[in-house]
Amino acid sequence: MPDPILTPADVRAAVAQLPRERLAHLPTPLEELPRFAAKIGGGVRVFIKRDDCTGLVLGGNKARHNEFLLGDAVASGADMFVWGALVQSNNCRQTAASCAKLGLECRLYLSKAHQKTEPQGNLLLDYLVGAQVEFTDAKIGPELNALLASKAEEFRRAGRNPYFWNPPRVVPLAAVSYALCMAEIAEQLTALNVNPAAFYVSSAGATGAGVALGRALLGFKGPARLICPMPWPWHIPTQMASDANAAAERLGLPHRLKPEDLDADESFIAPGYGLPSRAGQEAMHLLATTEAILTDHVYTAKALAALITDVRAGKYPRGSSVVFIHTGGVPAIFAEPDKVLPGM
Repeated sequence: MPDPILTPADVRAAVAQLPRERLAHLPTPLEELPRFAAKIGGGVRVFIKRDDCTGLVLGGNKARHNEFLLGDAVASGADMFVWGALVQSNNCRQTAASCAKLGLECRLYLSKAHQKTEPQGNLLLDYLVGAQVEFTDAKIGPELNALLASKAEEFRRAGRNPYFWNPPRVVPLAAVSYALCMAEIAEQLTALNVNPAAFYVSSAGATGAGVALGRALLGFKGPARLICPMPWPWHIPTQMASDANAAAERLGLPHRLKPEDLDADESFIAPGYGLPSRAGQEAMHLLATTEAILTDHVYTAKALAALITDVRAGKYPRGSSVVFIHTGGVPAIFAEPDKVLPGM
């Protein structure tokens, strides 16, 4: 028997059982991009979900995540966060802001990789909201995850109650927030009488898992194009399906996804994680100069480039519509202007 199709109200009712801290500015707008669409051609209408406008020091998708992660942390009696990613992490910036808003200590362990450690962009905001920052050479992924777990254990032995980046616990909860976002989008599309041919989002993790789950819950027919900004040392569709299923289980819902249900596209990562691409630079400048909306240069820009590529290739019929979910990340452009400006 097929899984039931839910209404947005059904999704909200399922989500309401989870601990949650209201942190984000919701609902975010859904806007049409007529000048951008005209420039890319193809006769396809393009809509943008403005999750760059969620608040928590300049917005982004992690504000939605953190409503449930901070809810879980507060419910468990946590008194601090132990978190980490790259130096210019949007995740860490919004997590530090969430901690500041709720009065929790935030310890960030930031992987240097190829990024500078001067206080610019996201890192500047980390400091401004009071995060305590340490830099590390640990690579993002399993190596950094192990470091965070060990640091959390050190704080626990010292009598603290840390909440830390523990993927099996935090990723499904974060995915719940984007299943809920899809319910929000569904209501906005209904008001506009739009039935989208596809959704686009930059993700190889929780956000994409939540979008894919929300698509299934709400019965959308068009694919959710999950444009991966980084490679992982695991099979991304398998992991994302697992996270989506864990999220559905947390919500008490029967829906389950298989890896083949996820359209996770790794072909736009080049020239590498955290590095801009020519197509991404074209996309971000096209959106900025036609609609005065900024993307970052290594996450959202690459997902937008995928949308442009697909439309120009005639993937969707004239008169159809696509939705781009803008996951934020704009502060990073101020840290790397040489990688953002045309011709640089």
